[in-house]
Amino acid sequence: MRKLLIPCDGSANALRAVRYAATLAKDLSDVQLELLNVQDPLPQKVHAALSEQEIAQWQGGETDLILQPARQILDAEEVQYQVRSRVGSPANEIARHVHETQCDAIIMGTRGLGPVANLMIGSVATKVIHLVEVPVTLIK
Repeated sequence: MRKLLIPCDGSANALRAVRYAATLAKDLSDVQLELLNVQDPLPQKVHAALSEQEIAQWQGGETDLILQPARQILDAEEVQYQVRSRVGSPANEIARHVHETQCDAIIMGTRGLGPVANLMIGSVATKVIHLVEVPVTLIK
């Protein structure tokens, strides 16, 4: 079974990538989808004021909120998928996830909702391409 990773930040391009992956999953019977959201670490001041449990709960809520539209797409297409979340630099965490879970390919949007640096076409996508050794399909 081939495992396809779909990093998702809730942006329109990321949701187009989810739709594309859903189409692939329906057409190919041996595909497993993983939906991944990477949260930025909380600022040190906030981190110091909250317990680890409160931080995990907040980040989990943010992931659920961001991934809700993607999950609705996959549920409507009746496609099986798993939800994953990580905290850190998006490109690095995507690459780490691919390596740790042995994903076979990545399908991702070219522009997300990240910092102003992402105004350059797909700075996260560009970094991911350089960090992984699996095929990456970019959806605009």
